[in-house]
Amino acid sequence: MPSLSTADRGASPPSVAIPRDYNAAHDLVERNLAAGRGAKIAYIDDAGRYSYAELAERVNRAANALASLGLEMEHRVMLVHLDTIDWPSAFLGAIKAGIVPVAANTLLTPADYDFMLKDSRARALIVSEQLLPALEPAIKASPFLKHVIVSGKNPGQHLSLQALTAEAGTRFAPAATTRDDPCFWLYSSGSTGTPKGTVHVHSSPIQTAELYARPILGIRESDVVFSAAKLFFAYGLGNGLSFPLAVGATTVLMAERPAPDAVFKRLKEHQPTIFYGVPTLFGALLASPALPTRAEVAMRVCTSAGEALPADIGKRWTEHFGVEILDGIGSTEMLHIFLSNRPGEVRYGTTGKPVPGYELRLIDEHGDPAKTGELGELQIKGPTAAAMYWNNRAGSRDTFMGAWTRSGDKYTVDADGYYTYGGRSDDMLKVSGIYVSPFEVEAALLTHPDVLEAAVIGVPDEQELVKPKAYVVAKPGVKASAELGDRLKQHVKDRLAPYKYPRWVEFVPELPKTATGKIQRFKLRAREESARR
Repeated sequence: MPSLSTADRGASPPSVAIPRDYNAAHDLVERNLAAGRGAKIAYIDDAGRYSYAELAERVNRAANALASLGLEMEHRVMLVHLDTIDWPSAFLGAIKAGIVPVAANTLLTPADYDFMLKDSRARALIVSEQLLPALEPAIKASPFLKHVIVSGKNPGQHLSLQALTAEAGTRFAPAATTRDDPCFWLYSSGSTGTPKGTVHVHSSPIQTAELYARPILGIRESDVVFSAAKLFFAYGLGNGLSFPLAVGATTVLMAERPAPDAVFKRLKEHQPTIFYGVPTLFGALLASPALPTRAEVAMRVCTSAGEALPADIGKRWTEHFGVEILDGIGSTEMLHIFLSNRPGEVRYGTTGKPVPGYELRLIDEHGDPAKTGELGELQIKGPTAAAMYWNNRAGSRDTFMGAWTRSGDKYTVDADGYYTYGGRSDDMLKVSGIYVSPFEVEAALLTHPDVLEAAVIGVPDEQELVKPKAYVVAKPGVKASAELGDRLKQHVKDRLAPYKYPRWVEFVPELPKTATGKIQRFKLRAREESARR
């Protein structure tokens, strides 16, 4: 099993010693049995509670079930499943058998699934019964798929996950994988277009737990954790699987979408001590009339990722609950958070400082190191970078540059070492010859009491000069009007340099987002381009 000694923690950078022969699933599960946690609750889902011993048995049954179908090491199995106990069981079972699970977003279109099944060449598909209709066209079109395994009461003409695992053995010797073997894939969220199959190795999950979850988040065995971000998302996978299993904590899973009422129900019923969210969700929770009181919840720390957390949301959350949100940034390519605020050192409006074990650099538009306070592209060096994008050599070479990984995010760093988000590289605006961060304008809009969400893009004016345009979702009960739009423009002028204010404000019922909560500004740009034709 991996070890992280006190000396290693103090090293610069700290490192996790992982033996060459290593299986991630075997480590994450067996370490808890070896520590005597067999009877401790590992997972709570909508149907029940499951101990670490029960989880270990479910993982072994899943591994045996997949092997019984003829699946072998390095074969791929796609997992399109709601967050229930069967998700970690199937995911870890595949990994233990040396089979590579491809965790897929549960909210995609049939065309997306068709692309992913063909691109990954998955031999098997494990799918929740409720999600099967969206997969059926892709199943019929896939030339590689051999087995469809349905989780639920009505598998129809397909195999039943429950029947397969019930008949499978409860013991399974881990496959002879190494720390550098492909362990699982995550498809990028598609915030900028076609998803990319991101290949992660066996050593990466425990690295994220030892470098971020233990020292920064402070997760411990006594914690109950709840992630609104789903397991198929790199952020959610660490939150709800790698981190709690690394220390023996208890995880609450929720199959339904994270609407405020559903989130509040889990916060009050299960009393999680760590809550993981995304900025748009924190904003929606604060705007809900059903917001619990401080006395009704047990949170001791919260985290946010996916997009930068607006300072106003963080401050209002802490004022209401007395709990800090540790805003950080990770990526599908780096697996989890590599830059984060720390407990007791939070500066809302920033993404904090580098996580020990990772090196960061900012590169300006000329390819030179950016100066203090100057906007630059964030690049990361760390042990959890993906091996590659599958079937995408050009994308791999552009993103994974030796030891360094390009994030595609723009940042500045101040004299104290705190990093502040500027926006995605392809979302940046140049107004009057000066770069403008859409996030900065959005954050200013969000401080207005009538605004729930905002997204800013660049739109050419009548002289073909790019100016900011804001798409705004008003809070419930607020009437959208031209007068409100004018007030929002003035609101931004009062807070930012005059050239940054949105020249146009358009009110919309909702913003296009990925399932992980990232605003898809490219869809708004496409909408504008279509309207101009």
